[in-house]
Amino acid sequence: MTTQISTLAPRRRRHDVAVSINDIPHLDPPVAYTAVTAQGPTGLPEITLPSGHTALHVTRYDDVLKVLTDPSFGRKETNVEGGPSFQPTTMPPDLLLNLDTPDHARMKSFVNADYSPAGVEKLKGSVRRILDHRIALLRNEENPDLFATVLDRLPVEVNAGFLGIPESDIDYFRPSSRVVQLSHDTDIPGLLENFWLVYHYVTDLVQGTRPVEPGGLIDRFLAARDEAEPPLSDDELVAILLGSVLGADQNVLSVLAKAVYVLLQAPSLWSLLVEEPAAAPQLVEELLRVLPLGNITTFPRIATRKVRLRDSVIPVGALVYADAFAANRDPDTFPHPELIDPFRDGKRHLQFGYGMHHCMGASLARMEITTTLVRLAEEFPTLGLATEPAAVPWDSGVLLRRPTSLPVRW
Repeated sequence: MTTQISTLAPRRRRHDVAVSINDIPHLDPPVAYTAVTAQGPTGLPEITLPSGHTALHVTRYDDVLKVLTDPSFGRKETNVEGGPSFQPTTMPPDLLLNLDTPDHARMKSFVNADYSPAGVEKLKGSVRRILDHRIALLRNEENPDLFATVLDRLPVEVNAGFLGIPESDIDYFRPSSRVVQLSHDTDIPGLLENFWLVYHYVTDLVQGTRPVEPGGLIDRFLAARDEAEPPLSDDELVAILLGSVLGADQNVLSVLAKAVYVLLQAPSLWSLLVEEPAAAPQLVEELLRVLPLGNITTFPRIATRKVRLRDSVIPVGALVYADAFAANRDPDTFPHPELIDPFRDGKRHLQFGYGMHHCMGASLARMEITTTLVRLAEEFPTLGLATEPAAVPWDSGVLLRRPTSLPVRW
């Protein structure tokens, strides 16, 4: 088990810095399921998914970790017409999030080096350049909006440069990527139209119908595709890259915007960041622990064999929802889980999943969020929210939830 140990030498006492999530309004989203019973025949709670299927609700940290790391729990069989899902429609079966071993391992191993901590470190200069440009624009605004001017464009511009996507393409595909990640069930034809626009856009990049920048990740993947065994097909490359086009933009933005929203209402945490920038990585990990990405944290899985958890046995064929959000607030693992405590020691949070489906962009997200928070603290030590929290508008969907405006003062 990987353990996260605080390396900070706290100048303040812990209780002078920690902030309760209960003091941050509008932080937690409504759940995307309906409770059925607190204890079913297996000993686990049961819930109903939006698709109408009943699932076992796994919430304890150790149990969630078991489900996420045990290949006996499969994703493939859920992504079928009429299958159990939080989303209002199915998606192509070859997307990484829908694959199981060995296909998933083969495709993900192809990109691991580029998305490793060392692989994304080279992007830090790009993040800083974009931040400096955006901060200069913010300083010249009469009514500065940190989200609209700085945060909103950062992840997509960083990712476009990383992948080798022409910056001029961003305004074409990005509105659709937002619709896809919101994943509302009120307009399924519109959702599908936007999904296929992004899918075909990435296909055009892979097939050469649209140009890519030389030396970018797409260009390098195309050159190295034959090194996989067997070589990666166009569809497989599209499946890999689609996750990056969507997640490295919309998902990173969601967590980043919520992290800033929290810090703007937590003076003790902001002061820590201003006075001790070395505390930033630990603070970011703690924010990642408590901040839900959207209304769900993982996708449902089906047990392919009987599996024993701590106090229950999951039967073959059972549908399971491993709730990483609940696990990240398990008091048996994280004492006083409601506290945002940057000096916390203990096990690693599950915000990025674990095991086979651990988010491939986790290191990229950490680097972008940490670099951004440190830069903002350097530039605006007295930064604060310029409106009441209740007046902050939010995007809210199945896969993401975030503020869409952050008026600020300094």
